[in-house]
Amino acid sequence: MNLLSQSGLSSPPKPAHHVRVGAGAGFAGDRLDPAIALAEHGKLDFLIFELLGERTVAAAQRRERETANTGFDPTLVERIRSVAGHCFANGTRIVTNGGAANPRAAAQAVAEAVRELGVDLPVAYVTGDDVLGIVDDEDPLTWETGQPASAADGELISANAYLGAEPIRRALDSGAHIVITGRVADPSLYVGALAHYFDWDHGDADRIGRATVIGHLLECAGQVTGGYFADPVTKPVTGLARLGFPFADVDADAQALLSKLEGSGGEVTTRTCTEQLLYEVADPSAYITPDVIADFSHVSFEEVGDDQVRVSGGTGSPGPSDLKVTLGYDSGWQGEGQISYSGIRSKERAELAAAIVLERLEELYGVDPESVFVEYIGMAAAFRGLVKVDDPAEVRLRIVGSAATRQEAAIIGDEVEALYTNGPAGGGGARKSVHSVVSVKSCSVDRQTIEELVSVEFVDESAEGPVLGGFTDTSPAARRMGGHE
Repeated sequence: MNLLSQSGLSSPPKPAHHVRVGAGAGFAGDRLDPAIALAEHGKLDFLIFELLGERTVAAAQRRERETANTGFDPTLVERIRSVAGHCFANGTRIVTNGGAANPRAAAQAVAEAVRELGVDLPVAYVTGDDVLGIVDDEDPLTWETGQPASAADGELISANAYLGAEPIRRALDSGAHIVITGRVADPSLYVGALAHYFDWDHGDADRIGRATVIGHLLECAGQVTGGYFADPVTKPVTGLARLGFPFADVDADAQALLSKLEGSGGEVTTRTCTEQLLYEVADPSAYITPDVIADFSHVSFEEVGDDQVRVSGGTGSPGPSDLKVTLGYDSGWQGEGQISYSGIRSKERAELAAAIVLERLEELYGVDPESVFVEYIGMAAAFRGLVKVDDPAEVRLRIVGSAATRQEAAIIGDEVEALYTNGPAGGGGARKSVHSVVSVKSCSVDRQTIEELVSVEFVDESAEGPVLGGFTDTSPAARRMGGHE
């Protein structure tokens, strides 16, 4: 079967009085076909695209500085274009943080793309997470060093606060069918959609805490259906090439049933859900988001059918007074070179090759050997010396170093490539690259200061209203605004 084919997929019926939210992406490089399948067959109320990492938004800020209106996720428009027709037909609304460094430009590009498809989907965007001006004025201490943000190496080029669910809820309350944000906490993408649909009070910390559990389970998309979980021996998962993305049927009390499309690959089990619940969580009893400090310690999972897991429990306490801010610094350039050695004495030849390059970098170019990182892939390199390998069948030498300019960084790869005819016997498969480096640190800023900056705007203000693109929004908020059942 063609991996991109959507045939043979189906969705279980949605329980009465539930809202269905689906995961369309878990990171910027995620697959597209599972989201298309969900949009077409999932009977979704909301499709969520989570596309930002900490370095992702900092790199987007750098792109925006270099070329205006390029600071949003480069895959965003194609993702929305691919699902827009299905979402229009099925009444599915879209929420994404793919606006990255420029939600306004992202919203304009998306609105143009859906208009070209002949689809009427009002687009709103959220701004206010860019707090570079606040950080410049206040110069807060960074978490990593305890030193002022201004004391870090490199030019500070970005500062983005983690916003919460409230502006997403506002955009949906106002009638948006597609909501595009910049830096928003990952679970908040889901919490905003749920809070809108059920008209929740954001001060209800226990309910928002349970909604955060759901958002956290879904935010990494395929991880809860077996991706990143799978192991051929201890945790075998079938159909990974056709891995389906999860969705959740959520009731008004923020209890949920997790599942995936019937016929898609992967699995939804208590084990996949448990691993994802603990993923990137330092303290399960105090998972801090802008919306709530969630307590995952009493969450329970129950398998109630094939690929169906009921999620219950979870509480919360009021959110923090400060919001986390990711700082991005322009840290120059990085050059890299790789080359392989195989067969007898491959280890010794790789080590000789590294010594040659380091000597030349120091004597010819004045590069400090301590500033260059040498890695022997195939000799347990990932263990950083904790595991010893004496006689590998092959070794891939990797040499990486930082420099102030692109030209200086390129020297490293050039020297590795020159080993072909100027180094040990049998070198092959040389590769070299140069790329700019954006480093990140973290700090916190008073949320009251940040919230003064947050705004929600429509690309086309005339689109505002509860009746969207040929279908009726039946959420409580829309009914208050005059929508119809």
